[in-house]
Amino acid sequence: MKAKLVAVGERPPGWVAEGFSEYQKRLSHGLPLELDEVTPGIRGKGRDAVRAMHDEGERVLAALPKGAWVVALDGRGKTWSSEQLAERMEHWRGQGRDLAFLIGGPEGHAPDVLARADERWSLGPLTLPHMLVRLVLAEQLYRAMSMLSNHPYHRA
Repeated sequence: MKAKLVAVGERPPGWVAEGFSEYQKRLSHGLPLELDEVTPGIRGKGRDAVRAMHDEGERVLAALPKGAWVVALDGRGKTWSSEQLAERMEHWRGQGRDLAFLIGGPEGHAPDVLARADERWSLGPLTLPHMLVRLVLAEQLYRAMSMLSNHPYHRA
């Protein structure tokens, strides 16, 4: 099983890129994780934010791997503890499909993207910068995979 993170936004701060890269490396054997950065829609004075979100959504959908189980990160999604995420990971692994995780732009995901998602996952009620969500996602995937392989990383 492989995973792909499709994220709206480009050029994260160095500390985010470094942290993400570290967890990406740690995941390389159990759950190879690829990052696909999608160009954000054009925003600003006189620009239509709905149009920008729609454009992003088209690019996100085009980046999805064929046959992947799609999990959209969404504030209205289900919240999982780390243990519950490990259970979900075991379930996904049993399906024998690759995974795609989606991080939207400033307004969230386009309706077409949410309609395509097989599941919605919320990291909780906090509002997080989208670049930081990349790092949290990678760490939590690593934690879940560690739990499934009885690695001592998770000590809760």
